[in-house]
Amino acid sequence: MTTAMTRLAGRLLTLVVFVLVLTHDARAAAVYNFSPVNQYGINLTAAYWNPIIGYVSDKSGIKLALKIGRTSADTTSYVLAREVEFAFTNHLFSPARESLKWKTLGRRQTPAIQGQIVVPAESPITDLAQLAGKDVAFPGPEALVAYKFPYAHLLSRNINVTVVFGGNMDGAFSQLFSGRVQAVGANSQLTEGYAKRENKKFRVLWTSEPLHDLALMVAPQVPENDARAVAEAFLGMAKDARGRDVMRKASALVGLPEDAYFIFSDGSEYGAYRRFYQSAPANLR
Repeated sequence: MTTAMTRLAGRLLTLVVFVLVLTHDARAAAVYNFSPVNQYGINLTAAYWNPIIGYVSDKSGIKLALKIGRTSADTTSYVLAREVEFAFTNHLFSPARESLKWKTLGRRQTPAIQGQIVVPAESPITDLAQLAGKDVAFPGPEALVAYKFPYAHLLSRNINVTVVFGGNMDGAFSQLFSGRVQAVGANSQLTEGYAKRENKKFRVLWTSEPLHDLALMVAPQVPENDARAVAEAFLGMAKDARGRDVMRKASALVGLPEDAYFIFSDGSEYGAYRRFYQSAPANLR
């Protein structure tokens, strides 16, 4: 090889290394916002998710930052405004929102969840018909399992209630036990968790069909390699000692089973959510 060719090869090698360094630095510098639906109060939501996304950030090499609003509807507004890149939600399965092209990466492995209408165990109310004309709390207007499913059922029964939004599930339960409302539209998983954490007992007046837990989703603008790395970190937690420990501690905080890990999903399991919108009242679509 001539001296000129040697010099050219050296320069090319230097250029390749320089490009690789820039690519690595750019990837390390990128920060993606992650918005999980506010299923609990803000502090408890942050306490559950921050250790998880800290682990995922370390494992994937891609920085995630928690972005949640004051209410679950506020958090979903960030998703719809394209201010976040990853989400844990079931608010994107309506026809209009599926056109946004978010992709499902996984879901949480938990027992089936159900929409519910509940009252305190000692309440004199034993039948849905007794709720006519009464105040009923729901987490918020975006809550599919805990608001849209239960409220649609009440409407189908011609049971007119006054809707009160609590901002999140814990807020709705607080209004129930303070006597502000007489019943709550709820998510069975969150009802069970609240009962464990707060030592409360409920009477269930109605339950929906079984549904899958919320979906881990990624926005279409996220590069495929980054989305894959984040997904692998979430889905690999069950196989990693540190990941299992993070999940066990986080789950204990909110009353979830200790093996509530993340598993793969391509979104096909969410047919029940999609079917809901085909027959739901127009104001709930």
